[in-house]
Amino acid sequence: MTKVTIVNQNCSPDAAKDTSLPYNSYLVEYKDEKEGKSLFDIAIATKAVDLFDYYYDLYKKNFVKFAQSEGRVSPKLWQDPKAPKPKKKRGR
Repeated sequence: MTKVTIVNQNCSPDAAKDTSLPYNSYLVEYKDEKEGKSLFDIAIATKAVDLFDYYYDLYKKNFVKFAQSEGRVSPKLWQDPKAPKPKKKRGR
């Protein structure tokens, strides 16, 4: 089980300025292996070391840095907008 959740993959760095993200989300920068251009992800991790380990294992020397996003929401209250909504239970 991974301790990292990727919220937005291959996005713009401006996406990290969204204040509706949880405060434990990070903007991760890494280099594309073929073209060498910078790519960005927004990921959530409980500890920064888990995030570093995950991305360093994936990209090795192409990993550049990560920085905390502008998120303001508590991680307990944040709900992923892409997650499926629970089905409503019918009453009898």
